[in-house]
Amino acid sequence: MPQHEFEHSVLFVCMGNICRSPTAEGMFVKVLEERAPELRIEVDSAGTHAYHVGEPPDPRAQRAARRRGIDLGGQRARLVRVEDFSRFDLVLAMDELNRDTLIDRCPPAFHDRIRLFLEFAPQLDRTAVPDPYYGGINGFEHVLDLVEEAASGLLDYLRGRTRQEPAP
Repeated sequence: MPQHEFEHSVLFVCMGNICRSPTAEGMFVKVLEERAPELRIEVDSAGTHAYHVGEPPDPRAQRAARRRGIDLGGQRARLVRVEDFSRFDLVLAMDELNRDTLIDRCPPAFHDRIRLFLEFAPQLDRTAVPDPYYGGINGFEHVLDLVEEAASGLLDYLRGRTRQEPAP
């Protein structure tokens, strides 16, 4: 079991932490609340770049999420910290560029914790959640569709890992 009071811990990561990763965080929290309220899973998000540190998620991301019953308003962008690699069991990048940036910054002992979020939705047959920042509202809806699929797969994965761990 991780060295904290949670059974598992997950950090979602994109570039600026105002579109994709806060959306993934919000969606995963919703999936947990609806399908697995008994699981104690720490969930957070961060960015690989400090463009928006301290800012709330993009208003377009917030509006799209709200339409699906997800409130992103309390989140604030932050930068990935070196201690995140030891703190979180999984550090899930939204695309290959951010995954590679994370690997470059991560102590080698924790490289196996860094994965692509969409690995948990192989049925989508894609590896990257596209950045909707420079597009229209449809891009934010598409991100929600993708992260919802991956959130379900992630929950199934974590449930499997919880069952396999020996009782204290």
